Amino acid sequence: MNKVKFAVVGCGHIGKRHAEVISKNNDAELTALIDTNSFEQFNLHQYKQPFFSSLNDFLQSGIETDVINIATPNGLHAAHAVACLNAGKHVVIEKPMCLKSNDAQTIINTAYEKHKQVFVVMQNRYSPTAQWIKEVVDNNILSKIYMVQLNCFWNRDERYYIKDSWHGNKELDGGTLFTQFSHFIDIFYWLFGDIKNIKSTFASFNHKQLTTFEDSGIVNFKFGDNSIGSLNFSTSVYKQNMESSITVIAENGSVKVGGQYMDKVEYCRIKNYAMPQLREATSANDYGNYKGSAANHHYVIQNVIDVLNNAAPITTTTAEGMKVVDIIQRIYAGSETNNISEITI
Repeated sequence: MNKVKFAVVGCGHIGKRHAEVISKNNDAELTALIDTNSFEQFNLHQYKQPFFSSLNDFLQSGIETDVINIATPNGLHAAHAVACLNAGKHVVIEKPMCLKSNDAQTIINTAYEKHKQVFVVMQNRYSPTAQWIKEVVDNNILSKIYMVQLNCFWNRDERYYIKDSWHGNKELDGGTLFTQFSHFIDIFYWLFGDIKNIKSTFASFNHKQLTTFEDSGIVNFKFGDNSIGSLNFSTSVYKQNMESSITVIAENGSVKVGGQYMDKVEYCRIKNYAMPQLREATSANDYGNYKGSAANHHYVIQNVIDVLNNAAPITTTTAEGMKVVDIIQRIYAGSETNNISEITI
């Protein structure tokens, strides 16, 4: 197996996670780190690789690199991905793939023209609970799906929305569904496919001074053969994350996968079915005051290495990454109001 060379653009919490995972993989090599902020600001002294203050400077440096991992603000993903592809590099794009479906299509078209691969990071697919419920659904063990409820109740307050940060900026962040909960929308799409007849209600309860978009919402929709579903989400939960869960009511039984990061099977009653023993889940990614999605980035990086060595298919395709962007766009477009105002209770 050929060693794959990676560079990372964006050295915040998630970029550091990429650099750490790459450095620990014997089949990978970290070649450079890139960010517009200073090297000292990120406390990256354990890395001896060259540090660049712009992506363009790195691309002109001549440093040999196979893959560039994009961990910059959401609103920059598309431009950075296209620049890397045009430079002849494969790309790994942190979630979300981008903020607009037409930008996702541009990424796909550029990758095709340049004969390069694009990997979209949706590492929650690798969690034991996600793998288990995927097997249950794909094997039709539940039979006809009646309804699905997706709940995402997290805390994001002034500890997260720091002044002058890209978090909370509509153009760079995109909104709560893009930054906090796109992983779980991806899990829903991965399991059940696209949604239709979307009706959304959004509100901002306590984030008016922190963000330029909603902090909470209720979304109702249909999917499949007239099955019904709902998404309830909020970042107004006090102090710490509460839950991320998916509940499935079906003909042959019901299941609920929950916990803070959708990492626990909380309920399983299925006709003529014995619950298997699942492998232990990895802990959540630690982002200082916050923990986020499952810490499964090592699976993502290994998939990149395997794909480039012709040893495996891509886990999350660009078509799937674009569909998640499309679903979120349609959820926002299905809102009862485009003017989210502060609600006083």
